[in-house]
Amino acid sequence: MIALLLALGSSLAYGCADFLGGLGARKAHVLRTVLVAAPASLAVEPALEKAQGNRNLATLVPLAPTRKRNPPMSAFRIDPAVAEAFPDTLIALVTATGLRGREPWPRTTAALAELERRLADGTWRPADETDPRIEAWHTAYRAFGTNPRRVRPSVDALGRRLAKKGTLPRINPAVDSYNAVSVRHGLPAGAFDLDRVTGDVDIRYADGTESFTPLGEPGTIETPNPGEIIYADTTGVLTRHWNHRDAHRTRVTEDSTRVAFLLETLHATRDGDLLKVAADTLQGLLAPHSGHSTVHYLSPAQPRATV
Repeated sequence: MIALLLALGSSLAYGCADFLGGLGARKAHVLRTVLVAAPASLAVEPALEKAQGNRNLATLVPLAPTRKRNPPMSAFRIDPAVAEAFPDTLIALVTATGLRGREPWPRTTAALAELERRLADGTWRPADETDPRIEAWHTAYRAFGTNPRRVRPSVDALGRRLAKKGTLPRINPAVDSYNAVSVRHGLPAGAFDLDRVTGDVDIRYADGTESFTPLGEPGTIETPNPGEIIYADTTGVLTRHWNHRDAHRTRVTEDSTRVAFLLETLHATRDGDLLKVAADTLQGLLAPHSGHSTVHYLSPAQPRATV
């Protein structure tokens, strides 16, 4: 634009010089005008380009995309001492990402209703402590110093509640899903919000120095007994008595989007196929409401999985 104005100025000067009469004057003035106008336009145009350059470059040359940070990975491990004491252990580790816990989960609702209906009409009952699946956990609890009649395995406590009240508790869709699978198949189940887990998770014997805050009791701090089997990350205990009760810190809520679900058996040779059916069932309940889900299996032969 400025160059155009200078060119117009040059033409005007040329006309003025002609009017004043004299080719020499015209030539001299034109020479002065061109010598002034041309360098000025050359000097101004780069300035214009520089002034406009940022906007143009932002349009023509896209900025490098911001690299999305991957969430931290956690390894789940069975401690060698636990693997040695319980050599037929098999744990299904079902992880789900992109969970949408605030939308309806009709399959989970139907699964809970079916269990309650079958209980009511007498065609099914939850496993109790006379069932080999529950009995195995009672034996394990006694082995690491826990009285299973006072501190019951989760599946035992959940089944007893269902048998007594005729209904299962409704917590949130993700928790309701693993509760339904747990009581239906007679296998302990639990879950951790992976965004609240710190570092790796070990299934190990407590040494008596750890701290635990029970689910629903944020003001309570307990110390697991030495020799008790726990799930623990680098911050504290996630589950006491192997599968009795989970921690408040890593609880699963409607807003949890990355969750690790666990299903457990102490007798893989007898119940390994049942465990895999249960894991598939749980994954089927999660799939319509998550972006991605996977299943890993932990055992003494494969004691580690990273999620």
